[in-house]
Amino acid sequence: MEKKIFDDIKKKIRKLKKIEIKIRFGVSSFSDDCFITAKTKLNKLVWDEFFDLKGDYNSKKKYSLFTLAYMDKNQFKDVITEYFFSVYYRYYKENGFISDNLYDPGLLALFGLPYDAARDEIKKKFRELAKKYHPDTGGDSLKFIELMENYKKLMD
Repeated sequence: MEKKIFDDIKKKIRKLKKIEIKIRFGVSSFSDDCFITAKTKLNKLVWDEFFDLKGDYNSKKKYSLFTLAYMDKNQFKDVITEYFFSVYYRYYKENGFISDNLYDPGLLALFGLPYDAARDEIKKKFRELAKKYHPDTGGDSLKFIELMENYKKLMD
C-alpha cells in the first residue's frame, strides 16, 4: 500500500515539472531533450529546488517524497500553491514583469514568512529580527548585515 502512495505522489509531482516547463519556456511537447534544454536555457527549474523524489535524506530540497506522503490534502494543496507562486515569480522575473506587491519567495523564507506575505508583514518581521540580531543588543553583527541586505533586496 505504501509503495502505491509513493508512486501516486511521484506521478503528480512529475506532472508539475512538465507544467513548469510549459509555463516558463513555452514547450508543449515533452521529451528528454526538452527537459535538458529547459534546464539549461535560463536557470534551473523551480521544481528542482522544491522536490526530492529519490528519498535522499541529506537533500537541500524543500520537500522530500516522505514529507509529501505524510501530508494531509490541505497541506499538500498548500505546497502546490507555494510551488506555483514560485514558478510564476520566476517567470515574471525572467520576463521583466515583477510588480510592486510580488516578493521573492526565497527571501521571504529567510525571514520566516509565507510566500504570499504582504509589505506590512515584511516590515514587522524585519523589525523583530533587527532587534534580535542588532549588535547593540548582543546580536550577531554578520547576521544583522545579512538581514539588512536581504531586506533591501525585498524592498527594492
